[in-house]
Amino acid sequence: MDSTYKSVWQSLALSPEGAAAYVSGYSDEEKMYATADDTLQILRETVGIHASDTVLEIGCGLGRVGRSLAPFVREWVGCDVSPEMLRIAARKLTGIENFRLVEVSGYDLSPIADASMDVVYCTVVFMHLDEWDRYTYCLEAKRVLRPGGRFYCDNANIASDEGWAMFEEVRKKFPANERPPQSSRCSSVPELETFLTRAGFIDCQVKTRPMWVYGWGKKPEKA
Repeated sequence: MDSTYKSVWQSLALSPEGAAAYVSGYSDEEKMYATADDTLQILRETVGIHASDTVLEIGCGLGRVGRSLAPFVREWVGCDVSPEMLRIAARKLTGIENFRLVEVSGYDLSPIADASMDVVYCTVVFMHLDEWDRYTYCLEAKRVLRPGGRFYCDNANIASDEGWAMFEEVRKKFPANERPPQSSRCSSVPELETFLTRAGFIDCQVKTRPMWVYGWGKKPEKA
């Protein structure tokens, strides 16, 4: 099982400090894990987090969010393209019993069974994916969710001052033929609205906050 995404992130994960920096923006682990509480609060306010939920994270990296979220749900499942990221995450999650880690291809969630999850979320990952692959993960999230299950996704917002600054930093720093494949890419409100509705989610909402655009929706109870 291999892909461009897999080779890139496997290489970046070989340095634990580098892995932390690329997946969260912080090489300092204390700062990295502090941001997980913010993510947990956003998930509570959007898709909701319940003790009976089985929750899947797309692109779990080092288990930054899972370490904070797992104690509040029945099971947390972290999937990632990099086996080295998952190895580090397993170590970081020592002492937590209700989790499992799954290696994926970088393009789908094929190891995850249909209708097996209550919540799927993808945070700080869309920025590292091409648009087609972002949408495929929306479709895959709907597939693995149980009827009524909830999906959340986010990305840097190109319409915000902070998102535009990130866009310009990459454009100015690297010639087109030297741009690193993991370079951050932005989204927009219309993009997330389109992806969620085209994937078949209902009750969709998309909002913004400084730097970010984030959206969520629900899988219909009946097909």
